[in-house]
Amino acid sequence: MFDRLIGLIGQEKVDLIKSKKVLIVGVGGVGGIALETLIRNGIENIIVVDKDRIDETNKNRQIIALDSTIDMYKAEAFKNRIEDINKNAKVTVINEFLDASNIDEIFKLDFDYVIDTCDTVDTKILLIKYALKHGKRIISSMGMGNKLDTTKVSIMPIKKTSYDPLAKVIRRKLREEGIEDNIMVVSSIEEAKKSEKIYSYSPVTNYAGLLIADYIIKDIIKEDN
Repeated sequence: MFDRLIGLIGQEKVDLIKSKKVLIVGVGGVGGIALETLIRNGIENIIVVDKDRIDETNKNRQIIALDSTIDMYKAEAFKNRIEDINKNAKVTVINEFLDASNIDEIFKLDFDYVIDTCDTVDTKILLIKYALKHGKRIISSMGMGNKLDTTKVSIMPIKKTSYDPLAKVIRRKLREEGIEDNIMVVSSIEEAKKSEKIYSYSPVTNYAGLLIADYIIKDIIKEDN
């Protein structure tokens, strides 16, 4: 299934991608696209952590949200989808909310990269701390709500974020923990539409997910250079 990718980057690099294992926490709008893009570009070992079930309201932006998957656990639905894409994929499903009570056990699993696309500040901080402690490469998604301009979304160190209230909170908390603010994130420099609720535009969340997947794949194949 990877003939066209092999033609572009070569068999050795595709084999290198296949050898890596990814932990992804949160497979909603951003995380779902990141996950599927990785699977379609060679990642075959994945740990999916998400406690949520699929809801009707997810259908505007989450690739896993279909009439046929409503009420399923997102992680379980993705396991089915991944195995339907690539029968060689090895998917570990954790239908739990990652927090201080289970992160030690999760980090005992073998993986190379951490994708943080969850919504909870405390979990994001915890993931960053553990990734740094255990020498895992991590990329974290910041706020994509109430934004419309895909051209304002990019990968950057968190210290370079602007017009991103979530990144501002994370940045402050990291400094309080004595952690340098060069953690890589996907963020938008667009000023969010003012609203009491958080709304979503799927091209923005999808693009953020694509950038995360691209960042990881490019980081893997540059090891060969």
